Amino acid sequence: MTTIFNARKIITMNPDRPEATHVAVRDGRILGVGSLEELQGWGDATLDDRFADKVLMPGLVEGHAHTMEGTLWRHTYCGFFDRMDPDGKIWPGAGTIEAVLDRLKEAEAKLEDPDTPLPGWSLDPIYYDNRRVSREDLDKVSSTRPIGILHASGHIMNVNTKALELAGLLRTGHNHPGIPLGEDNLPTGELKGPDVMTPVGIHVGFDGDMLACDERGLRDFAKLCVRSGVTTVTDLAARLDDDAVDMMLRVTGEDNYPARVVPLRYFHGLTPRELIDHAAALKKRSAERLRLGMIKVVVDGSIQGFSARLRWPGYYNGAPNGLWYTAPEQLQDVLDGALQEDLHVHTHTNGDEATELVLETMDRALRRHPSPDHRFTLQHCQLADAAQFRRMSKLGMCVNLFANHHFFWGDEHYRLTVGPERAERMNACRTALASGVPMAIHSDAPITPLGPLFTAWCAVNRITASGRVQGEAEKIPVADALYAITLGAAYTLKLDGEVGSIEAGKHADFAVLEDDPTKIDAGKLKDVRVWGTVQAGRVFAASDL
Repeated sequence: MTTIFNARKIITMNPDRPEATHVAVRDGRILGVGSLEELQGWGDATLDDRFADKVLMPGLVEGHAHTMEGTLWRHTYCGFFDRMDPDGKIWPGAGTIEAVLDRLKEAEAKLEDPDTPLPGWSLDPIYYDNRRVSREDLDKVSSTRPIGILHASGHIMNVNTKALELAGLLRTGHNHPGIPLGEDNLPTGELKGPDVMTPVGIHVGFDGDMLACDERGLRDFAKLCVRSGVTTVTDLAARLDDDAVDMMLRVTGEDNYPARVVPLRYFHGLTPRELIDHAAALKKRSAERLRLGMIKVVVDGSIQGFSARLRWPGYYNGAPNGLWYTAPEQLQDVLDGALQEDLHVHTHTNGDEATELVLETMDRALRRHPSPDHRFTLQHCQLADAAQFRRMSKLGMCVNLFANHHFFWGDEHYRLTVGPERAERMNACRTALASGVPMAIHSDAPITPLGPLFTAWCAVNRITASGRVQGEAEKIPVADALYAITLGAAYTLKLDGEVGSIEAGKHADFAVLEDDPTKIDAGKLKDVRVWGTVQAGRVFAASDL
């Protein structure tokens, strides 16, 4: 059965035929794009005119997100900004630390079992003049119930005294950079990095794998995808044990699951050889809507959490340098092994020292194992300078820049973390493109809300939360931003032959829009309304969720 969809306008991202009015779909794939007369040559077809007043563009590709957001919404939202949940409800932001504590107290009062933990998420002290939340603060919510709040960055957690007791950490004598100590030589309750967060997380309501998404969460996350026009989305750090993979294959394989999910095996808690072997085994289990076999390596932490690794002169406020999450020699073993086994690697580097380490390590690995189309991708890569982008290009690497940072943390980067000069060139989209580096841009949901059109707006306008333009020279045109959230992101996942444009042979994945992003004022790009999606020819309306 062939269906021909007609639309007010179809933006194809195919330079040979950039616009059209009709697209023919059969068996979930695109037969052709053009006029109705041209497509009638394919034979009998049903004309579907439900999008006659809509704009279609390729299904948006989110190249850096985490499906864990679907699960996190069952915890207490402690973020600074207003935010929409999977059901479309807007949750107001907490403007002060006191407001965060009040929200936790309200949630705590609803818990009947005195031993039930209280988890929260999306806290960020940097919005409160970098006032650090202590275990004593959370003890005001409850001194008997374990409480833990995951920071917006995902790299830090604050817990109360009870949680530290349960994890066996409420003692003196700690000598770990991820466990800050108070004047009493006891942990303050702030924990930095997975090594110290994971043992406490299990006591405060987070799974042993804090990045995991359960069955309900995977379905809830898919609702966010439909609401934001996303048809292909990554889960960029997952452990992917057999039970998790079985669940994800079953859920994504359901007839009404609306997205293609690309989970990456996270390098944590195993050796480089074990990582390579596991990723290779996962690759063989890939399905149409669950693409497996890629690797994620986290090299450092977050800039606003002061756990990213920065080159000289370091942090603007004099904070000590951040943490290495992966030892340099292990990174070398992972890159060497992945090139040998033809496995795709994405590396998280927020600080420029971390980026430098990856570039040096990749150079050595490629000399030993030449690979003409590896497309290893630097994720975030926020402080890379022009020289580093030129080296990425020579090494055949891609980059996925965290454009949303301009809005959510731009002011704080300017005044506190890296200072004016570096803040103005963070997430340097224009420099990346000028250097010939294939580029995507991303939200890192749940770190910031899933929404590629908002991310595109950030890259085009570079406006901070206070309304300042930060980095005029690094703005990019709307056309480049739209490419980055479609074909650009697809390229970094080696899926550009399947998705990212509307042309014959590709999957029938469309974002259905009420407004034309190529005609709307660039300053209003984030306000483009999403009707829903078409994924493999199946129609999903946001209003039906």
